[in-house]
Amino acid sequence: MKQQYSLSHRMQGMSGNVVREILKLTQAPDIISFAGGLPSPDSFPVDELRSITAELFAQDVGFLQYGVTEGLPGLREFAARWVGDFNIQAKPENVLVLSGSQQGIDLACKALINPGDVILVEQPTYLAALQIFKTYEANVVAVAGDEAGMLPDALADAIHKYKPRLVYVIPTFQNPSGICWSLERRQALSQAAAEHDFIILEDDPYGRLRYSGAPVPAIAGVDGLRRSIYLGSFSKVIAPGLRVGYAVAPPELLQPMIIGKQGTDVHTSNLSQQIIMRYAQKGGFEQHLPRVRAQYGEKCRLMLEMLEKTFPAGSTWTKPQGGLFLWVTLDEGVSTTALLEQAIAAKVAFIPGTPFSASGGCTNCMRLNFSNASPADIEIGIERIAQVIKQSLA
Repeated sequence: MKQQYSLSHRMQGMSGNVVREILKLTQAPDIISFAGGLPSPDSFPVDELRSITAELFAQDVGFLQYGVTEGLPGLREFAARWVGDFNIQAKPENVLVLSGSQQGIDLACKALINPGDVILVEQPTYLAALQIFKTYEANVVAVAGDEAGMLPDALADAIHKYKPRLVYVIPTFQNPSGICWSLERRQALSQAAAEHDFIILEDDPYGRLRYSGAPVPAIAGVDGLRRSIYLGSFSKVIAPGLRVGYAVAPPELLQPMIIGKQGTDVHTSNLSQQIIMRYAQKGGFEQHLPRVRAQYGEKCRLMLEMLEKTFPAGSTWTKPQGGLFLWVTLDEGVSTTALLEQAIAAKVAFIPGTPFSASGGCTNCMRLNFSNASPADIEIGIERIAQVIKQSLA
């Protein structure tokens, strides 16, 4: 018999990350998985990272000692320059190095959110962010949108009704949908933040992975870093196991996040920071990113072709210009949660839509990841899902 313990109020009713739980079911080598948000291992610059690590250990190993919470000065300088590509004018003192960009969501909540505060989110949105918001006992409200971002009227109504403390968005190649906000929607959100005194938490792990279309500035660039916290990551463009991301924000917002990080993990791994800093100094990104974009772009196009070829009439899906995901909507009345069990029996996996909804919607939707599977598996796996859907409709 299991021992019962009295948990904190904030942990009562909490469940594990749905993606992580589903990934446990898809570890069998014969299952084709579109479930995780995984970069392809084939994309990792293994030789370069091995060489850099050897160089580091052949020199002064001071990085094995404790470091400063804000992060290595050289990496902060690089990140401040790098975000300039998205029109963000930043200095090193605007940068906090994170143990993965997801830590920035947690630290922003730690700094800004009291129980009952309202956070507006997209519909759908990143499920781990919803988990974090629930931990901080926030009132999370979904705002309807389309492929250009939150609908202006829906956003205005939600701001008027709920008076949010924070608006959390993933405007560039969103997880889970893959959409990219228009410049006009970005400008509208920035203007609303100034008028209604809320903070924009902009999550951008995928902005470097553009395969088509014209670049757009980050909301933090439009906003001029006045009411924005911008989160970036090296996980999707180098290797997620290094666990290094960064927050860019005004010093007044960054400082309480730094204090919060001191009590969480003291600082991000010095070894991982050194590896990424050396990789940047050697021009690794300039060589690596075009290869990754070409690889993922081809996989995205192939998955779109297979959806068009195999999925039943009435199905729709997003057509991402970048990122790792696309979002499929089936006929109303179809439960993708129920379909998942049948799909796993057919040796293929996806993530149902409901965990990405703050309001419990998206029941007939699914997220598909195209970056990790091989082209052959994309063809076979999409055909399997299509067959499962057609059998459920028969």
